[in-house]
Amino acid sequence: MEADKTADALPATAAPADPAMQKRGRRMLWLVLLVCASPLLASYFTYYVLKPEKRNNYGALVDQRAHPVPAGLGTTTLDGRPQALAGFKGKWVMLMTAPGACAEACRKQLFTMRQLRLMQGKEMDRIERVWLITDRAPLETLVIREFDGTHMLRADPAAVQGWLPVDAGTGTDDHIYLIDPLGHLMMRFPRDPEPRKVYKDIYKLLKASSVG
Repeated sequence: MEADKTADALPATAAPADPAMQKRGRRMLWLVLLVCASPLLASYFTYYVLKPEKRNNYGALVDQRAHPVPAGLGTTTLDGRPQALAGFKGKWVMLMTAPGACAEACRKQLFTMRQLRLMQGKEMDRIERVWLITDRAPLETLVIREFDGTHMLRADPAAVQGWLPVDAGTGTDDHIYLIDPLGHLMMRFPRDPEPRKVYKDIYKLLKASSVG
């Protein structure tokens, strides 16, 4: 009798999880992730494997695994508010770097990114422009107004240098980079690029993908 009371006082233990149900749940999770990523995967396959119209890409492909966005990038808006690049996920991002003084080459790149976006016509809203400012120098009001719509973010210069790959004899300020809608660095365009060729690379990616 006393043993029965003791047994009644013990909390009931949960039934062991069904291994088959756990396995099925994991399979469903991977299936959902695959469905979500499939448009972008299809765009890469179409662009780099099928190569529509037999054209090769102009920009250099970047190994995403070797160049993940660093945790210490420390990007902030001009008024000091934190704004991570992850906030642009879902959009294609054209990215450049330059100090705040923004000499002629910097302004030329800002102009090129603006024009490349406009050239995409009705698809341009799928693209964001980001300028990583690699020092604390103040920006000219004229530059801010002229390139309104470009996200101007201050970033840690050492982290930027360690993240972005460059061509031989160049620096990060010489290139325009492309980040895909999943937040992966995927392409680097050469110094003084031919805008028409850059436009074609971006156009083909937008055409092949429904992401963004």
